[in-house]
Amino acid sequence: MDLFLSAIDVLARWDVALALFVGAIGGVAIGAIPGVGPAVAIAILLPATFSMDPIVGLTLLLGIYGSSMFGGAIPAILINTPGTAVNALTTYDGFPMTQRGEGRRALSLAYSSSFLGGIFSVLCLILLSPVLARIAPMFGSREIFLAALLGIILVVVAHRGQMAVAAALAGFGILIGTVGLEPAAYTRRFTFGQSWLASGFDLIVVVLGLFALSQAFLLLTMDDEKIRLPRSRGSILQGFRELARHPRVAGVSASFGVLMGMIPGVGEFTAQFMSYTSARKLSKTPEAFGHGSSEGLIASETANNAVPAAAMIPLLALGIPGEALTAMMLSVFYVHNVVPGPGLFQNDMDFVVALYLALLALNVIVLVFLLVSTGWLVHLTRIPNRFLGMCIMLLSFVGIYSIRNSAVDCIIAAVFGLLGYVLKRLNLPIVPIILGMVLGGIMEVKFRAAMARVRTPWEFIERPIAMLLFVVIVLIVLSTAWRVWREWAPVDRRSPQKKAARAFVGRIRGRTTRHFENRLKRQRRTRFYDHMGS
Repeated sequence: MDLFLSAIDVLARWDVALALFVGAIGGVAIGAIPGVGPAVAIAILLPATFSMDPIVGLTLLLGIYGSSMFGGAIPAILINTPGTAVNALTTYDGFPMTQRGEGRRALSLAYSSSFLGGIFSVLCLILLSPVLARIAPMFGSREIFLAALLGIILVVVAHRGQMAVAAALAGFGILIGTVGLEPAAYTRRFTFGQSWLASGFDLIVVVLGLFALSQAFLLLTMDDEKIRLPRSRGSILQGFRELARHPRVAGVSASFGVLMGMIPGVGEFTAQFMSYTSARKLSKTPEAFGHGSSEGLIASETANNAVPAAAMIPLLALGIPGEALTAMMLSVFYVHNVVPGPGLFQNDMDFVVALYLALLALNVIVLVFLLVSTGWLVHLTRIPNRFLGMCIMLLSFVGIYSIRNSAVDCIIAAVFGLLGYVLKRLNLPIVPIILGMVLGGIMEVKFRAAMARVRTPWEFIERPIAMLLFVVIVLIVLSTAWRVWREWAPVDRRSPQKKAARAFVGRIRGRTTRHFENRLKRQRRTRFYDHMGS
């Protein structure tokens, strides 16, 4: 009870409350604007949070992170354009409902499902906090190194169909994270005699370039579209009654969101697709999915809003970010010398509980705000792309220059912005670069510390948690290799690939057989003529 009351005292401060309201309302507005997304907004605001208290800065960023998905459902349902990338599945069933004139019903379902997913995940975290407080001290340098390695592997495996590219980009992120002074002897690495590389590539500069500037370049090259909003009927409160009729779908989807959010490198997309697929299998009307099914809309929105609170688990307990947004939040900890990990749960548990309560209050604030302001928020979808791109570019360069008052940082961010623009145009992932930078640095420091106490490879994994993490890594690598091999070598003899292979082998065999038969005939004919001539 004392811990709970101390966390309430932290949230009762005027600056924390203001950050919570600004983050909640601003996140909804940002999510409702197609083409921006929480990553761009957090990247722009990140330099400003360095001058705030850690709880204030993190509350602001968490508000944007958690509430942007609420707002992202608005354009996804009304104009078939997801406000954030994770609202893509919402368009499958939300927009068909709008075409039937049920836009208000769809929005109400999205709001209620998102609220349920967010509240469920925060309650799970509050219940799991004592468990984490007991487990966290068991993580030493070896365990954190293996956990960071597992995070990188999961990030690569999560990009199915692009694993080679994701691995290469994660390696590139690790490489650029090594530029500058190395952490042990403070010698220069990969600076090539250039003094401006001595401090390395700043994470915030790279983040602003890859996310904010690349999105600005993308918006500046897009044509402005005239958007017409359809008329909708129904009550905005209708979805709460309808959600109560599908408790199984909502419960399973929220559970998927919590579980996937706790695993580094997985995130909202996997949670959404797994919950959507399971909801379709459990539904009595699976044929309605993709054509305006209320169960499909509940599954997608519940799952993606259950992830943000759960994604804070590996960040707070181990200091390991699971994706790009939590990697940005990690920099706020480092700037204020607050080290996330086992010590945070032992020494600053009131700080952790305050963050959880902030997430709880965030969902309530966002829901109330959406119920009274949806009619105004829909007009944000009409902001021209090029105007939006110029605003993002201007704010990004101001934020970059304010970090160290360096024009070199602006040039570096512009280069990474062009790289991010190219990757987005090629539909290649950007997140592995950021996670490679963050997790690569963690792996290097923890590996150096662990090797000072280890003499043999077995000693590195002899402790229970280290052994468990090592076994999980081996199983994931082997299962992924087996899956890739099965995709490239189908077992079904009737498959088109197998038929084509057999036909090719048959043609080669037939040609070879005819070649040797003709050669034998020529030899016999030659011997016959030689015999007749003699």
